[in-house]
Amino acid sequence: MKKIAIAAGLTLALGASLAQAETYSGYVNTTDGSIWRTGFGECWHDGFWTEADAVVVGCDGVVAAAEPAPAPAPAEPTYTMMDDTKKFALYFDFDSTKVEDVSNIVNYIGTLSGLKEIKLAGHADPIGSDSYNMKLSQRRAEAVAKELAAAGVDADKMSITFLGESAPVANCTGRGAELIACLRPDRRVDVEIFGAKNVQQ
Repeated sequence: MKKIAIAAGLTLALGASLAQAETYSGYVNTTDGSIWRTGFGECWHDGFWTEADAVVVGCDGVVAAAEPAPAPAPAEPTYTMMDDTKKFALYFDFDSTKVEDVSNIVNYIGTLSGLKEIKLAGHADPIGSDSYNMKLSQRRAEAVAKELAAAGVDADKMSITFLGESAPVANCTGRGAELIACLRPDRRVDVEIFGAKNVQQ
């Protein structure tokens, strides 16, 4: 009786294992879930197999679908070198050559692919003598050149001109502090930068 019970248990366990592993309908499955094959490599059908049971595992003439071809790589962008010009103005206090922040100019130059030339033109307001203002405008242009060179800009690419009070842009009246404040646009150095940038096509 005990032997019969053990045999029945083994049979039930084996049946449950086979049922759990059977994943291909219409085929005889092994315990590891694959399909039994004959000595000729053909898949072994069970008694209920139909053509609808054919699976993509190399059985019954069914083959795996080809992997889709990978999408072509996007084309590499092309660039061309184009001229680029930009102007800046730096302003000064009355009778001063102290240069204010030049970081915006330096940062712009850093965006260029190539620097060709930097033109610096110094100016002064009309207060004072012509000769004094001419010298003052020169010192202002030289001070800006020195500041740019200290920030790493190529000094060999810079050229300096100075125009004194001959190129005013302010239109002022009044006297004293009011006039000095109004004339600030005339106390400047114009910075014109010529370079080139790589531009994507």
